[in-house]
Amino acid sequence: MNITEARKVEQKRELGRGNKRERSSKFVPVGERLGRTIRYVLLALISLAMAFPFYWMVTSGLKTNDEIWQFPPTFWPESINWSNYADAWNSAPFARYMFNSIFVAVCICVIQVINASMMAYALTHMKFRLKGPFTAMVLVGYMIPSTAVYLPSYMILNELHLLDSYAGLIISNSVSVFSIFLLRQAFMQVSHELVEAGQLDGASHFRILWTIMSPLIRSSFAVMILITFIEQYNNYFWPMLITKDPDLRLVSAGLRGFFVEGGAYGLAWPQIMAASAFTIAPLLVLFAFAQKTIMQSVNMSAGVNKS
Repeated sequence: MNITEARKVEQKRELGRGNKRERSSKFVPVGERLGRTIRYVLLALISLAMAFPFYWMVTSGLKTNDEIWQFPPTFWPESINWSNYADAWNSAPFARYMFNSIFVAVCICVIQVINASMMAYALTHMKFRLKGPFTAMVLVGYMIPSTAVYLPSYMILNELHLLDSYAGLIISNSVSVFSIFLLRQAFMQVSHELVEAGQLDGASHFRILWTIMSPLIRSSFAVMILITFIEQYNNYFWPMLITKDPDLRLVSAGLRGFFVEGGAYGLAWPQIMAASAFTIAPLLVLFAFAQKTIMQSVNMSAGVNKS
């Protein structure tokens, strides 16, 4: 056997060893495959359990009142009654209620993003006197229940003549200790060297905040906006306390009024379920968009090290 033939034989042997290693690396033990299957099944069951109330609400709006109370329950109506949704929509000014809730919630989210991000940035990446006491005040304010400040807040709005107005609904919720605390924790995960590098390039703190820091914590912004929008969209007690005009009712108050009037105190359940279904639709749409943003931003923020 000459040198060329010997090399060919050795190459074939190496190729065979590589194929064996590739096959062995692709082999997954039975126990691992079984555990992975069990996890997928559990996740599927949990997802179905969480989605079932929404499915039941939507389908109940298509049933008759007798079908809702039928036992054993029916999971799909015998005849689809789209008229229940039309009757519920026409029985109360839900378009006005949803506009009020969306408008107020969006304005509050925009204002909170601006002031909460600036305050959180100052508490984490700026040096000034009384920084420690200010941080302590934020943490203490986070522990105070919102109901404890209803009375002084109402008196302040009354003195400013902001009761029964959009301005009162928005300004009274423009500052959130939770949003400040959430963004503060996110900014603490960003290295302070980025701020120093921006300052060496001549950038101001305002530019560093919005062009360098904010893109790194987009996932935290998305979570904050999602939580704030849901909270303000479903807010009931405080808006009812500071507004008396029916045209300023938010969705929760409007749905409660429809339950009493159009729903006849729970006797017309198909219409009540239909109204609940289309009033919650904006939240589901928002969650769909925010979920994509969160998943895309997690990979970006995962590599950011704490200073």
